Amino acid sequence: MTNDHMKTNRRKFFRTMGAGAAAAGLSQVLPLNTFAAGSEFAAGDSDDQQLLVGDNIAIAPTQYGKVQGFILRKIFCFRGIPYGADTSGKNRFMPPKPPKPWEGILPAVWWGNSAPQIMDNRYGNAWSSFVDHWNYDDVSEDCLRLNVWTPAIGDGGKRPVMVWLHGGGYTNGNGIEQDGYDGENLARKGNIVFVSINHRLGPLGYSDLSGVGGEKYLHSGNAGTLDMVAALEWVRDNIVFFGGDPGNVTIMGQSGGGAKVCVLAAMPKAAGLMHKAVPLSGNSTEALNQDYSRKLGGYILKEAGLSEAETDKLQDIPWKEYILLANKASQKAAAEISTPGMRGGFAPVADGINLPKGRFWSDPNGTSAHVPMLLCTTFHEWGAARTNPEIEQITAEKAVETLKERAGIRGGFGDKAKSVYEAYAKAFPDARPIEIMTLAASNRKSVIDTANAKAVQKAPVYLAWFGWEPPLFNGRMRAFHCLDICFWYANTDLMLTHTGGGKRPRALSEKMSASLLAFMRTGNPNGGGLPKWSPYTPEKGETMILNDQCELKNDPDREARNTLP
Repeated sequence: MTNDHMKTNRRKFFRTMGAGAAAAGLSQVLPLNTFAAGSEFAAGDSDDQQLLVGDNIAIAPTQYGKVQGFILRKIFCFRGIPYGADTSGKNRFMPPKPPKPWEGILPAVWWGNSAPQIMDNRYGNAWSSFVDHWNYDDVSEDCLRLNVWTPAIGDGGKRPVMVWLHGGGYTNGNGIEQDGYDGENLARKGNIVFVSINHRLGPLGYSDLSGVGGEKYLHSGNAGTLDMVAALEWVRDNIVFFGGDPGNVTIMGQSGGGAKVCVLAAMPKAAGLMHKAVPLSGNSTEALNQDYSRKLGGYILKEAGLSEAETDKLQDIPWKEYILLANKASQKAAAEISTPGMRGGFAPVADGINLPKGRFWSDPNGTSAHVPMLLCTTFHEWGAARTNPEIEQITAEKAVETLKERAGIRGGFGDKAKSVYEAYAKAFPDARPIEIMTLAASNRKSVIDTANAKAVQKAPVYLAWFGWEPPLFNGRMRAFHCLDICFWYANTDLMLTHTGGGKRPRALSEKMSASLLAFMRTGNPNGGGLPKWSPYTPEKGETMILNDQCELKNDPDREARNTLP
């Protein structure tokens, strides 16, 4: 699988390396997300009443029952709507089931549970907590919930729909873990409906027990991905009640969420449920080999001290105990099982049923052939200098030595480190050694591979490279992993610890968010204020550079990238 970092514990890595991981938000300390003063995306006079909530306000039907939200700054907000049943007990490892219909009106005013994940020491690093301030509420297996922001309900509107898939690999995260994920501003600016979802993660979402548990566990290796399909089915069947168009749905995700976008775009069961796809800083052209995933299932059973006939007992183990047990099994499997071309762990499985075996989009007329794709990465996906001023002064010789052993989240370049460094230094002649090292480690090899794979199909592919750097931490943050999210979603004045706020980031955000909205409507990002954006071709490598001054370039790092091992 390309872009192995989707299966890495991104939180742990970014805490230790000091990179900007996914942003999080102020809403953990405020009951409602506040909007920073000065943003032109705020609606209405600040002296007007901003929040409306009451007995007959913001009530919408769904196929399972009515839900009640609230109106915040003229945007209807619904939080924690069930799209699936509790996944605990006998539902663990199984495909999602519909929620049980409810009587009366369900309060949809607070976020749903996050999927089970190890929360210990999540806020252990003070600087990461300051910058990224994760939003987490209760964690439980009753986690199949989604959130909706919309300008109107019940008006017969045919608004484009955005469905957001959170980052955190396939291990961590939730639909609202950072303020940059908030859908209010984009819903207002573009007159669109914004949806974010939670789904099963890690061993509870991707333990392939089909090799030990038989037919009953046929889909267990893809339970978390089938949750995402169920959420898209909910959108298809219910979004009309929230003023949305089920025939115009864009799926978008970042980091692990970007990989999820690619996986859904390759799933036959998701065909027709999405119409545009936007992976950010995460991508994939292949699912996990099932020979490996089934062997890992055997390791899990062995770690639990169970026989194949006792596989069902895994459903009774408390969720945290099961995750820790499965992670131990994964560590043992990684040490003993060869996994050529990819890392092991828990991720969507190429079972030949839910996901194809082999390379995604290899059929020009296959799944998602008519779904346009917009991909974006950042210049400095990996960075070690935010809280480490000393490394800013690294020499070229030391940078080469570092790249031999480690290149960001990947293994090092070994003996090729010197030639790689020199090639990136030539491509970026004004860059200092710390910047050259970071650019090389944050290379675009994986996203180019994904763009080339998707370009086989008829729908256009657009490629961007985000290079804007915030004026924080003495300029050491650079264009870090996750920074671009708040720009796409018109949230630069909300995600202040990533941008600093103000007119400079807002100016770029206005263009990026407008281009995203154009893409949502038409499958073409032109018309949003960026320069003319030509579709990507493998021959020219057309790439939109996103910065204070934006420009379209033809594959600016090709020669350097071709030196990578």
